[in-house]
Amino acid sequence: MKKTILAFGLLIFSHYTFAQSNLKNAVNKGKDYIVIQAGYAGLTGTGANTLHMGFNRTLNIALVYDIPLNESKFSLGAGLGVGADNFYFKKEKIDITSTTSPNRVASDNYQKSKLSTTYLEIPLELRFHQFQHDLNRGFKVGIGIKTGYLLNAHTRVVTNVTGRNVTETESSKYWFNTIRFVPTARIGWGNFAVYGSYGITPVFKSNSTYSLKAYSVGLSFGGF
Repeated sequence: MKKTILAFGLLIFSHYTFAQSNLKNAVNKGKDYIVIQAGYAGLTGTGANTLHMGFNRTLNIALVYDIPLNESKFSLGAGLGVGADNFYFKKEKIDITSTTSPNRVASDNYQKSKLSTTYLEIPLELRFHQFQHDLNRGFKVGIGIKTGYLLNAHTRVVTNVTGRNVTETESSKYWFNTIRFVPTARIGWGNFAVYGSYGITPVFKSNSTYSLKAYSVGLSFGGF
């Protein structure tokens, strides 16, 4: 997951650096923007109340192109990005390699545990800009939806074994829906905004244990 995000981030950074060779003009005239979002991720739905989670985190990085709608203050934003969610658990883990369903397994020996998912995403937004010719300032609102394809899903557990911490990583996409749809909303000023998202596609395929949907809230940085 980290390597995927790092590689995508470096690609975007190199593109952005090249495109912004004349920063003063690009700020006002450029139509492609890096959008970075970081915040809290949560799970809701059937089975969520049985999980003992810590402070879950999400990180999204995307390169988005802004398409003005005539001379109005509205535009469409479309792009390509990577989104990663990390869910942390206390004294338990989610067994995603089970042959029957994803299961919660509890143990006092579990020191740390997390479930991580990484998606390749296509965001699409309808946007309102106070200043249509300078997307880096003024009041802005955006509503849209992201379509994501699951690149990786894995768990990482640190277990105490006879006084030593042993890290075990298991990777499997079998129980996960590989395509997800996530409505999004943002409101902000200049290059900063608060955002929220709610996945309408369950994290896991239909099973007898969990019907979980992921949501997130946090801060967004970047021109839009």
